[in-house]
Amino acid sequence: MHVPDGFINAPVSAVAGVVAAGAVAVSLRGARRELDERTAPLAGLVAAFVFAVQMLNFPVAAGTSGHLLGGALAAILVGPWTGVLCIAVVLLMQGVLFADGGLTALGVNIDVMGVVTVVTAYALFRGLVLVLPRTRRSVTLASFVAALVSVPASAAAFTLVYAVGGTTDVPLGKVLTAMVGVHVLIGIGEAVITMLTVGAVLAVRPDLVYGARGLTAPLKLRVGGELVDAAPATPAAPAQGSPKKLWIGGVVTALVLAGFVSFYASASPDGLEKVAADQGIDAKAEEYEHATADSPLADYGVRGIDAERLSGGLAGVIGVGATLAAGTGVFLVVRRRRTAAAESA
Repeated sequence: MHVPDGFINAPVSAVAGVVAAGAVAVSLRGARRELDERTAPLAGLVAAFVFAVQMLNFPVAAGTSGHLLGGALAAILVGPWTGVLCIAVVLLMQGVLFADGGLTALGVNIDVMGVVTVVTAYALFRGLVLVLPRTRRSVTLASFVAALVSVPASAAAFTLVYAVGGTTDVPLGKVLTAMVGVHVLIGIGEAVITMLTVGAVLAVRPDLVYGARGLTAPLKLRVGGELVDAAPATPAAPAQGSPKKLWIGGVVTALVLAGFVSFYASASPDGLEKVAADQGIDAKAEEYEHATADSPLADYGVRGIDAERLSGGLAGVIGVGATLAAGTGVFLVVRRRRTAAAESA
């Protein structure tokens, strides 16, 4: 779904960039309410994990592959405002270091892959957890549905942007049908990955899942015809402490996925690339050379290393490290600004 340079014209790309900058600015303020001393490092980990899993293209149809977008996963784990920032950090690292996604199209990508997926997924997720039983199983089910819907919503959003600023004259009805159709299939993979990841975190540290906060309802007793909260049978369990073990486990998992498992990812073009080739959307894309095409990590390989497996694996490890450092740095700064504001107040 990474939109390259040349798909969207300059005026619309500029407007999309302004919208993306506004969304990031608003999310920076909103993230202050979501992040604390425990969740700020976790948010950096989520960004690194999304980067790693996006390297794992999986086949969805003949000659087509897909990969995680990550908006739903990030929003459910660390909150919607922080989720937008996570995806923005990932897209920035991919565009600057790996020439993946156009730099002039960075605003389009943040809007389509970050804002649309997070807003769609989290709104649907919150609606579902309000009507479903207040259990962990309901959270994982809601995460599946939210992630599934967020991907074709993102595809539809791209088609809308293309209808306004596309650089080629193609039948938009066919583009919409093709984009939504293939991304419904990709959405199934997104939903499975999101559900499994959210479920795994819920199993070990449910207190760190933003979307699961406040879901534990107190036991009710009927006294004198009225329902009242029952006193707990045992003292409340103490806080589970530092998420250090979860953080280390997540970092190791991301490094293994990006550094080793990514070598076995599908080499078929992803959904957008396939539709673009079939419908002629990419007719003018070849006229644009990516601004960081000469990056030593361009195309997810390390320049100068001929061994394909080693080159790709090392690039993935470097990408995880860079995304982790950039994301954690941003979120710690946001957290400190929240603390400073509270102290001033």
